[in-house]
Amino acid sequence: MRIAVLDDDPILLELIKGTLERHHHVCHTYASGTSLLKDVRHETFDLLIVDWHLPDMEGTEVVQTVRQIGGPQLPILFITRRQDERDVVHALACGADDFMTKPLRMGELVARTTALMRRAFPEAMGMRLVFGPYCFDADKRSLAVHGQTVELKNREYELALFMFRNPGRLLSRAHLREVVWGDTNEAPSRSLDTHVSRLRTKLELTDANGYTITAIYGMGYRLDPVGPGTTAPGRTPAEATH
Repeated sequence: MRIAVLDDDPILLELIKGTLERHHHVCHTYASGTSLLKDVRHETFDLLIVDWHLPDMEGTEVVQTVRQIGGPQLPILFITRRQDERDVVHALACGADDFMTKPLRMGELVARTTALMRRAFPEAMGMRLVFGPYCFDADKRSLAVHGQTVELKNREYELALFMFRNPGRLLSRAHLREVVWGDTNEAPSRSLDTHVSRLRTKLELTDANGYTITAIYGMGYRLDPVGPGTTAPGRTPAEATH
């Protein structure tokens, strides 16, 4: 999963980053609220870890702004040296989902982040591999549509599985490239577009099959569930469906 950590202590940032990456997460670190908020406006994350006291603003301000930008789904974990009950209540009232006091215990940090993401993204964290006519076999790394196996290259399979595990969720281009290629420096932007185009064709992602891919200009892609009983996210003039 893709996690952003905001703290002005470089030693703690490296400790958290190392711990989370050993548990197979991708971790982006920030030393100021301004730098994080700049990225949140055009990037997507699966979890935010936010310190209370920052050099340029309070962590509560960061959380409130993030909620205004991205809505309630993104899980946020607050970390601080404050321990008073009023502080905990204030942090949660500002929009945080959980609260930890410093010094942090890394085992507890991993457990809390995992629990937050499991609640926020049950499809991504769980083992549900059947999505309407699309059936993923994790052991064989194969995908069948209406019972017919579709030949997919390794990165096509990874991209398809990740998008199906995050239906209706906008995923930034950098987020998708990190998941599929592992290192964004090795994944040209056009390569992602090509893979998405191939999936759209190979998997017949149409209204008839219940899923379509929407390209959001300047941001990334979203796999939209559509059809009877399903409400697809609203489109804006900035979105272009390919």
